[in-house]
Amino acid sequence: MTLMRAAVVPELGGKVEIREVPVPEPGPGQVLVRMLASGLCHTDIHAANGDWPVKPRPPFTPGHEGVGIVEKVGPGATLHRPGDRVAIAWLGSACGHCRYCLTGWETLCEAQRNSGYAVDGAWAEYAVASDSHVVAVPDAVSSFDAAPLTCAGVTTFKAVKVSGIQPGETAAVYGIGGLGHLAVQYARAFGARVIGVDVEDAKLELARDLGADHVVNARTTDPVEAVGDLGGADVAVVLATSPRVFEQAFSSLRRGGRLVCVGLPADDKMTIPIFDLVLGGKSVIGSIVGTRQDLADVFALHAAGRTKVIAEARRLDDVNTCIEEVLAGNVPARLVFTF
Repeated sequence: MTLMRAAVVPELGGKVEIREVPVPEPGPGQVLVRMLASGLCHTDIHAANGDWPVKPRPPFTPGHEGVGIVEKVGPGATLHRPGDRVAIAWLGSACGHCRYCLTGWETLCEAQRNSGYAVDGAWAEYAVASDSHVVAVPDAVSSFDAAPLTCAGVTTFKAVKVSGIQPGETAAVYGIGGLGHLAVQYARAFGARVIGVDVEDAKLELARDLGADHVVNARTTDPVEAVGDLGGADVAVVLATSPRVFEQAFSSLRRGGRLVCVGLPADDKMTIPIFDLVLGGKSVIGSIVGTRQDLADVFALHAAGRTKVIAEARRLDDVNTCIEEVLAGNVPARLVFTF
């Protein structure tokens, strides 16, 4: 029996443990991937803590920003071959035949299984994944960059896409970090004027470096007033985890503006004024991660030099320290485990 090292959640809310476990065998329609890089997403922390209504069953291995080389294919797996470099994303698999899968909304499939949540994920030296749902990584995209793009990238790309942003409109990005630094770049790629909003000067400076036209420190300035002074936002993309930020973002919209909700606060209630919503012709949009095609588009944009990933490398052995760093807000953007 061949063993590998994996980060395992032994019980919800407990410390992650590094264990030696058997290398999994790919089943029908699956591939075995030798991991090269795997990002740390806040969703992984929520999974380990059991924060959400539908909880994963421990013991399990988190990770849904995995990039690696196909080592072996299971029976019936014909889309990828050993040697291919692929990404393992949050959408581990979907049924392929429901109305959502058939209309380009596979991320809404009620039968989907999610990597690092319903099935073991990519915080390990090897992982099995669905042959049909891993996504090829172009040669021009490094494994290190591809890892954060596999979730942080495709999530914010989709959020900007569903906002309906038009060239020349103004997009306000609330929360500049692992997701927000990419949201700023996608909004610019769509032709928007961009306002970055955060409470940390260092993250606002990062937003400026990545092309934000204006920045607002919400700790020292009323962001509703500040964004209003800049003409208001046609689109507000919220990546923060405080309901108050969602409410501020809504209030900063122009008439006809669109609030795109991405962050998932533990306290999941926000208050929206109905008169302002109706009379102002505003919209509230929920946006989950993107599809396999969205991820392919994200990789293509990065390969073309349109985006820059800000991340720091870490060792899987330091996973608990890394989680503490993220929770303390001490990470400029993304952390990536390298193997």
